[in-house]
Amino acid sequence: MPIFLKKLLIILSVGFLIYFMAFRPQGAADLFKAIGVALLAIAAGLGDFLTSLFS
Repeated sequence: MPIFLKKLLIILSVGFLIYFMAFRPQGAADLFKAIGVALLAIAAGLGDFLTSLFS
């Protein structure tokens, strides 16, 4: 991917996040909460897998 396109996508993504947090703060909070719950579920599943693998 060309560097210009990569920088443009990063700038647009950051701009969208700022817009989303400014005009839909509850929606942004719910989104980040859902991402956090999903990451914790993945970590718990990985921990369970490793525990059962080594016991």
